[in-house]
Amino acid sequence: MSQSRTMSLVESLANVIVGYGVAVVTQILIFPQFGWNPTLAQNMRIGAVFTAVSLARSFTLRRLSERMERH
Repeated sequence: MSQSRTMSLVESLANVIVGYGVAVVTQILIFPQFGWNPTLAQNMRIGAVFTAVSLARSFTLRRLSERMERH
């Protein structure tokens, strides 16, 4: 069964939203161990950048996979 582009985006968004939360919490726990002490707002902005990259990567890979299944 084929997955629509909309559902690919929904799946990617759900994955990335959860990943964003995990990333921010991880940064808060790990960065201080390396001497980095960003504020919560800075951690959230850093997480947002990586989230945008992750969303684009996930969506692109899903669409490539869908295209390969059709051929």
